[in-house]
Amino acid sequence: MAGPIQQLSESTVIRSLRRFRERYFPTSGKVNNGDDDVGMDEEESQPSYLDSLPVDIHFLIMTFLSPADICRLGATSQYWRAMVRDPLLWRFFLLRDMPYWPSIDHLTMPQLELLDAPLVSENAILDDTEEEGDQTIESKLDYMAEYLKGCPSCRQKWLPSRPTYKVVTSFLQSLVPSSEPRYAMFGPGMEKLDVSLVTRLMRAPDVLPVSGTPHRQINGIGSGISYMFKNQHKFNILALYSTNRAERERARVEQQSISNKLFTFEGSDDSGYPVYSPAPHVQQVCQVVDGFIYVANAEPGREEGESEAAQICAVLSSIWGSTSRPLLVLSCVSREETEAISTTSLQASASRNRTRCRTACVDMAKRLGLPHLANPWMVQDTVAESLSGILDGISWLLRCSGVKL
Repeated sequence: MAGPIQQLSESTVIRSLRRFRERYFPTSGKVNNGDDDVGMDEEESQPSYLDSLPVDIHFLIMTFLSPADICRLGATSQYWRAMVRDPLLWRFFLLRDMPYWPSIDHLTMPQLELLDAPLVSENAILDDTEEEGDQTIESKLDYMAEYLKGCPSCRQKWLPSRPTYKVVTSFLQSLVPSSEPRYAMFGPGMEKLDVSLVTRLMRAPDVLPVSGTPHRQINGIGSGISYMFKNQHKFNILALYSTNRAERERARVEQQSISNKLFTFEGSDDSGYPVYSPAPHVQQVCQVVDGFIYVANAEPGREEGESEAAQICAVLSSIWGSTSRPLLVLSCVSREETEAISTTSLQASASRNRTRCRTACVDMAKRLGLPHLANPWMVQDTVAESLSGILDGISWLLRCSGVKL
């Protein structure tokens, strides 16, 4: 993870679990020898064989379980309920798994300030728990809630449900023919990758069939290309390039920067943050589109610095106070990694030992300053060559635009 986030070792988590068990469940490490003189009540209070295993084994078992399985384990007994809610355990899971989440959005983004805070010692956690109660300490350090909120395999259960009136309104809107949603696409990932995402989109009828290139214009600017999502929903993408094709290709081959004709640099604010204003033709597009697609370059060492976040803010601020238009960030690389990341526990554990050859979604959101935006946003891992991830991103974008999928 980028920034001052303090890493957490397995030994620290194991020590925390061991001290917790020794303080609150001192008999959990003792196995019943089957003495016939033991009464029924004492017999029932004896720990099971699983509970009697060393804490190191408990931790090893939990590292191979999915988040849902860990929660089910916590429902089996009072002992396991307490163990699986250990704050350091879920902080460890957050730091371990966040770099491999394929997407994140404005509702599921973890509170990174919890990870920026100094590491709380086991003694402090136990003392706070004893003095203030479990509920208070969990509310202070609820890494479990942050993990379950952001983890792709279980985040849907944590999203707020829509009110009844919105469900009814959505049904009524589906009965009325809607216009074709239009999105403006821009960003360095369109121009600086070895594989052109726009070209691949136009030549992948099995993923997103092209439904036409209309002759109508958007305020004198080309109307872009219309695609068909799942053979049911049409939408239009207008690609905004920073310069012409010849200059883009020369800059890509020579690894040089080019003058961006989409924005004008206005200087810096009081904090030294760059300030941009969209070119007049970009402002015209922003007034008529239903949302934005920013193609970020997620390949290592390709960061654009603070200018990326500043240009995104310039585009969103040009729509005159509207904060409802969604922003989809395609965190894009040219090609798949050599070794695909497996979803099975054993292989996924082994794959975490490698350095991932792309910027993680959470890091990309932080780099672009997305948590500070008022607009709904999503970051989706995407591969230009295979177009993996593109359908998930477009699905989210259409739903945010009111399209009933």
